[in-house]
Order: sequence, then structure tokens, then C-alpha cells
Amino acid sequence: MTDTLSSRLEQVRERLRAACEAAGRADGAVALLAVSKTFPAADLREAFGCGQRAFGENYVQELQQKCEALADLAIEWHFIGPLQSNKTRVVAERAHWAHSIDRLKIAERLSAQRPDDMPPLNVCVQVNVSGEDSKSGCAPEEAAALARAVAALPRLRLRGLMCIPEPTEDAASLAAQFAALRRLKEGLEAEGLALDTLSMGMSADLEPAVAEGATLVRVGSAIFGHRSYAH
Repeated sequence: MTDTLSSRLEQVRERLRAACEAAGRADGAVALLAVSKTFPAADLREAFGCGQRAFGENYVQELQQKCEALADLAIEWHFIGPLQSNKTRVVAERAHWAHSIDRLKIAERLSAQRPDDMPPLNVCVQVNVSGEDSKSGCAPEEAAALARAVAALPRLRLRGLMCIPEPTEDAASLAAQFAALRRLKEGLEAEGLALDTLSMGMSADLEPAVAEGATLVRVGSAIFGHRSYAH
């Protein structure tokens, strides 16, 4: 198979189908988010032409530029990067989803800045399941309180939880990190929060994420190729 964006996208879809089958889950139970940070708008347009509709961006300025460049396409925009309080307005006004809520102040600003004529912004609380100092996300023991506070805000819809595990070759360690997020979600559901999203799993680890209950995987390099960072 030639190495084109369309062929890579189909390979990822096949991996996702196989992972769902191996986990005893229905085909289509896990959504694919194409992480397009640092790639040009033309690549997103090509992927859209191959049927991909949801795209994830990590940088606010890049999200804004691509929203404008691709305004003619019905793209579902996800913001998945760390979000500073002085940059929330673009996400509130442009995105359909924000995955990286790690403190209440960010959620409050998104809520206040979400236009009244738009549907509620879908949000996930990001949890630092690995405990790494370099990782964004709230501590696992703080996740429940943050989730309850976010769920109470107007113009936001809390959909679930997100994590970025510590990269490791240890399959058991990886599975444990994903399982920790799943158990947090289950605990919140037991408290009465209506959650439907576990945003976890990337190019290198989507299979174990699906096995532990991911409902959305964030895949970049396996679709678009290796990225060169200019940021």
C-alpha cells in the first residue's frame, strides 16, 4: 500500500476496528479524533475528503487560523492542548470540544465566554493519571470535585475524562493508567453524573486504551506522518 494520507487514515481505522473486536466492543464504539497540530490546513481538507470529520488542535492560534481557512467544511473542532486563562475566548467561540480542563478557572472562563447562540461546549476534565510533574491535568484525587463543579456551569456540557499516560513499554503499567481513568469515570457516574466519554489513547497506544474502555482516541502521527515542531 502506498504511504498516503488516505492510506494511513484507513490503516488507523482498521486498527481501531480490530481493537474493538479484540475487546468485544461494537465496531464504531470508539470515535477517531485526527490530531492535526502543526500540519497545514490542506492536510485536514484531504482527510475531510476521506470522511474524517473530527480534528484536534493543541495551540489556540493554530485552531483559530484553521477554523478560518476551513470555514467551508463542517469540521468538529476539538481543543486538546493545555489552555491558559488568557486564551480561552478563541476556544469558547470556535471549538465544539475542549478536552484539557484541569482547573475550575479555565472552565469558568469558557462558560462565561461561550456565545449564547451556540450549543454548550463539550468538555472533559483532564486527569494526570501518571503523576508526572511535566504533565497537565488535575490529580486523580481532585478529579471528582472538579468534575462536579464543571458540570454545574452553564453553557458547558461535561462529557467525561481525558488523560495522557506516561509513555512506557510496560503493557501492564499502561493498562493500569487507562484503567484508573475508567474507574474515575465509573465513580462519577455512580454519583449521578451523566458521562459518556473517555478520551484516551494515541498513535502508539490506542489498542490498550480501547481495551480499557476508551470512547475517543486522539491519533496524529499515524495519520498525518511525523511532525516537525515550529512552536
